[in-house]
Amino acid sequence: MKKKVIYPGSFDPLTNGHLDIIIRTSKIFDTVIVAVAKENVEKSFLFDAVTRKKLIEKSVSHLKNVKVEIFEGLLVEFAIKQKSKIIVRGLRVLSDFEYEFRMALMNRKLNDKVTTIFMMPNEKYTHIGSSLIKEVGMLGGKIDDYIPKQILLEVKNKINEKKST
Repeated sequence: MKKKVIYPGSFDPLTNGHLDIIIRTSKIFDTVIVAVAKENVEKSFLFDAVTRKKLIEKSVSHLKNVKVEIFEGLLVEFAIKQKSKIIVRGLRVLSDFEYEFRMALMNRKLNDKVTTIFMMPNEKYTHIGSSLIKEVGMLGGKIDDYIPKQILLEVKNKINEKKST
């Protein structure tokens, strides 16, 4: 039986920490679906969902078992539509665990056939997240070590565009 996993997030922008989890997940599962959240009431996005999807596709083009999809609504419903019963979530620091643990419990309550597993990125990425990268970039800091090289220029250009508005 082929195993398919969903890796959800806003990915605004995709970081090397995200990419690390995608690569390692692609070695464990037959298919990885990177699920790009169309909306998140708690976030304002740098890129729209279609652009985020394209940036991720560019970054994972070398991984033949990775697909990128946009989703909205409940993650567990998206997982079932994709014929997956597994969600993978990244954990960087202890504060991530508390939030992700609550989300996993809620998802289990919504559909107990869907299981959440957790992965940690390489330790060199545990201190970064998309929000921090955007903030550092907006303040003129160097973000080159934290964004996949395939999309770095596009991310920098968008941050510069945003700074000038």
